[in-house]
Amino acid sequence: MLKAGAASIVINGELGAPIQGATVSQVANSVRDDLEANALLLGDGTSHALIISCDLAAVPSAFVEDTRAAVADAAGVMPRDVVMAGTHTHSGPSLISTSRGKPIDTAYLERLSQWLCDVAREARSSVRPVRLGWGSGTTRIGYNRRCCWSDGSHTMHGDTARREFTGLEGPDDHAHLALFLEDQDGQLVAILHNSTSHPTCFYGADFYSADFPGVSRRFLREALGPVPVVFLNGAFGDIANVNLLGHGGKGENREQKLLRKSHVVAGETLRLLHEATWCDDAAFAHVFEDIAMPVRLPTTARLEKAQTLLAEADAGVKHPIWDQLFAYGALLLQEEFGANPVDTIPVHALRIGDVALVTQPCELFCQFGLDIKRRSPARATGVCGIADGYSGYCPTIPGILGGGYSGEPIHWTRLAEDAGYRIVETASRLLHELW
Repeated sequence: MLKAGAASIVINGELGAPIQGATVSQVANSVRDDLEANALLLGDGTSHALIISCDLAAVPSAFVEDTRAAVADAAGVMPRDVVMAGTHTHSGPSLISTSRGKPIDTAYLERLSQWLCDVAREARSSVRPVRLGWGSGTTRIGYNRRCCWSDGSHTMHGDTARREFTGLEGPDDHAHLALFLEDQDGQLVAILHNSTSHPTCFYGADFYSADFPGVSRRFLREALGPVPVVFLNGAFGDIANVNLLGHGGKGENREQKLLRKSHVVAGETLRLLHEATWCDDAAFAHVFEDIAMPVRLPTTARLEKAQTLLAEADAGVKHPIWDQLFAYGALLLQEEFGANPVDTIPVHALRIGDVALVTQPCELFCQFGLDIKRRSPARATGVCGIADGYSGYCPTIPGILGGGYSGEPIHWTRLAEDAGYRIVETASRLLHELW
C-alpha cells in the first residue's frame, strides 16, 4: 500500500545578503513572502522517494552531495532516494555562481542543511496510508523566449516586431499535472503540482520572494487549509513568463504578472482536485541513473578575449554587463572543468499509480520535456528541472547553433551538444522499465 508523509518549513535568508540574479547586484532588504521547503515522502515498503521542493534558484550539486546522507537519515530512506529541487525563483539567496563579484551565501547553505533535515524528519513522522488522486490540465503561464533573426543568430528575448525577426526557436508546454495524497480520514496529506515557466516576476528586486509558486501555494492553502504543496518546475530553460508574440505583458507591473500566473496555477490545481481520478492502492516505484556527460569547453581564443575584457573592465573601461557575464562564465567554465570536462547528470523516474515523474538537474529546453512526455508509457507524465543538483541550461541543437545566452558555452551552459537527447533516452528507458 502506498504511504506518504509531508511537511513544510520556512527557509528565508538573512537580510542584507545578496539576491540571486545573473545581471543584478541587489541585496535582500525585506521578505515580501516566505521562502519554503515543502517535502513529500512516498513509499510502499520496497521503494521510497523523498521529494523536497525549495523556493530557491537551485539546490547546488555540491550541496546535494554533502547533505543528502543526513537528509536521508532524517527521513529513514537511502541517500539516493532523496531528490532536492529548486523552484527557480530569482528572488532567493545567491546560491549559483552566475555573477562576477557576487558571493555565494555559504552561511545560508549551512542553515539550509539543518532545515532540510528538520522537514525530512517531520515528513517521516507524518507517514500514513494514502490514496492517490491526480489530474492533468492546462496553465498558459510559460512561452518560448528564444528569438531567431534573419542573420542566423538567436537571442534570449527580443523585439519580435522587428523586420529581422524570423520566428521563435522552440515550443511551449502549457500542460499542468497535479497529484493529491489523501489519508483514510479523507484529509489531504499533500499536493504536488507541475507546470513550466520562469519564476522571474521580481527579477532584480531587493527582497526575498517565492514568486508565483509561493503565491499559488498561499491561494491553495486559503482554500484547503495548511497543506504542504510541492511545486516542481518543468523543462523551462527556454521559457519566459510573457508571450513575446502577443501582448507580451505590456502595461503589466510585477505584482500583476505575479497574480496572473499564481491565480492560473492555483485555479487549475483546484479544478483538477474537484475532478480528480482516485486510486486506493496506487503502485509505486523509483529508479535513477547517473549519466557521465561530456562538457563543452570554450576555445583558447574565447578565453583570451574574456581575460582581456574583464581586465579592461577592472581598469575602468565600460563594457556591457552581458559581455562581462559571458566573459566571466567562460573563464569559470574553464577553471572548474578544464582538467576534467565531465559532469554528472542524475535522472530519476518515479511511478505513482498511473502517473510518472521524471527529474533531472538542468534548465532543460522545452522540446526535451515534450519528448519525454511523448515517449512515456504513463497516462500522465510530469518532467521536473533543476532537481538532484544543478547543471545549467541544456539547449537543443538549434539553440546551440543559434548561440547567444543559454546557447553559447559558459559555466551554466556547459553540457555536450547531445546532452538533452541523452537525458530523453535515459528517462524514456527508465519509465518503460517501471511500466
